[in-house]
Amino acid sequence: MATEWATAWKEKFIHPQIIQERVEEIRQGGKAIVTLNGSFDLLHAGHLHIIHTAKCQGDLLIVALNSDGSIRGYKGPDRPIIDLSNRLQMMAALGFVDYVTWFDEATPVQLLEKIRPDVHVNGAEYGQNCVEKEVVERYGGKIYIVDLIPGLSTSAILDKIRSLQEAPCV
Repeated sequence: MATEWATAWKEKFIHPQIIQERVEEIRQGGKAIVTLNGSFDLLHAGHLHIIHTAKCQGDLLIVALNSDGSIRGYKGPDRPIIDLSNRLQMMAALGFVDYVTWFDEATPVQLLEKIRPDVHVNGAEYGQNCVEKEVVERYGGKIYIVDLIPGLSTSAILDKIRSLQEAPCV
């Protein structure tokens, strides 16, 4: 009998409150842990590129999503488009994502303090001097930067949608 999606996706979900103990169990297996964080609102091919590249940097990929409140803090009151629960489910559906979690702060630094990844992946827009660098390197991890696909971003997609709505009907 097929497992219902309402519960199946939760097999990949780790609540932030228990992530440290869960990661310690994983680490005992000798696996290199990779982390990636972001809002991942309106999932698109650029997201898939960075997520897949992140997975290739180690054995196990944990993707941490900004909470809805965290996103509103830096993207504005109209974001996210897709709420956290649905974004977690979409991320969990990706075969190259091993686990998903979330954070409510403006940055993932507190969460990374608990995970202590071997590699943390960021997009080129944040560069090597990202806010995550200090905590990742303090525990012996490294930052890996992924080049972005030009013109492919959630903001660009939303701008295109808005321009289509404003275009006169013919």
